[in-house]
Amino acid sequence: MALEIKLYGAERCHKTQHYKSYFETRQLDYKFLDVEENTDHAEALRSLYKNRKLNFPTITLDEKKLRNPRDSDIDKWIEKLK
Repeated sequence: MALEIKLYGAERCHKTQHYKSYFETRQLDYKFLDVEENTDHAEALRSLYKNRKLNFPTITLDEKKLRNPRDSDIDKWIEKLK
């Protein structure tokens, strides 16, 4: 079964753009969920945090949540969760 990757972020955010490029250059399937354009995506992101803030960019790898991770951390978790 394939790893489900979600990127919660905003188009205007340079860090979000970095992660989009990261996934695309590695040809990894991911879902981009724009929390500024879609209230359902914003609510889904809020539900991941006790403080209910829009902490973006946040990446989920199945159930693993990464808040603004380094590329090496994403690599490590993708390998671990395969």
